[in-house]
Amino acid sequence: MANPVKHVTLPVVERDPESLEELRGLCARMAPHWSAAPAVAAVTPVPPSRIHGVSVPVRSARLLDAMSEYGD
Repeated sequence: MANPVKHVTLPVVERDPESLEELRGLCARMAPHWSAAPAVAAVTPVPPSRIHGVSVPVRSARLLDAMSEYGD
């Protein structure tokens, strides 16, 4: 049995901001909707002994290895 497809109506996308002031205003309007992690989490490093169980597929590792550095 095939899965039914739900039709989605996308909202109208606003145009890109024309100026830095307009962009800052849009960001200020959205700021209450964003949540930030506590600053303490960014300051406390994780010791390497606690990092385990991370695996990267070989294809992904090769893809990243083949990418040039940013700004080339």
